[in-house]
Amino acid sequence: MDRWQIGMCALALIFISLVPCSDAHADKNLALTLYYEKMTDADLTGAAMFNFEFENAYLIDLGVSRRLYTFQNYFDIETESQIAKHFGEQDNWEFNLVAYFRWLLFPWDAYLDTSFAAGAGLSYATAVPGIEAKHYEDTARFPGALMFEFAFSLPQFLLSHTLFPEYSNLFTKWFY
Repeated sequence: MDRWQIGMCALALIFISLVPCSDAHADKNLALTLYYEKMTDADLTGAAMFNFEFENAYLIDLGVSRRLYTFQNYFDIETESQIAKHFGEQDNWEFNLVAYFRWLLFPWDAYLDTSFAAGAGLSYATAVPGIEAKHYEDTARFPGALMFEFAFSLPQFLLSHTLFPEYSNLFTKWFY
């Protein structure tokens, strides 16, 4: 599958994820997120600059996040736990626990509600990640986790995109 096909699949899944929400997600503190990805050879900088090649490795990730604190609609402090199964050229399980800060105010929020989150935490892999071992000398089963996310909401809809070396956030559903 090349970049164009993956992009089209991701776009289709994003449109599927535009499920109308009965209430605005602002009053809800828990979210369930499902990720699917094709791994890349990029580090964080390469991924942010779209400078990467796809690897023959995939993962599916299920995450549960909780909003812990909101300061006057300026920012949130949140946590997220994830469990991921890698397959293909990399075959292991991964478990993550991340705390993050989400900035909520942007000048265009009246037209497209936007937030930006940055977080760090712990990660545990059941085996040394094969893709990392292929590209880096210093790899471990217990590395750190780093996350950056842009989230966009239209009236009655929720859509988010995660900027991560490998992850693409395809579906998020907020609940109580």
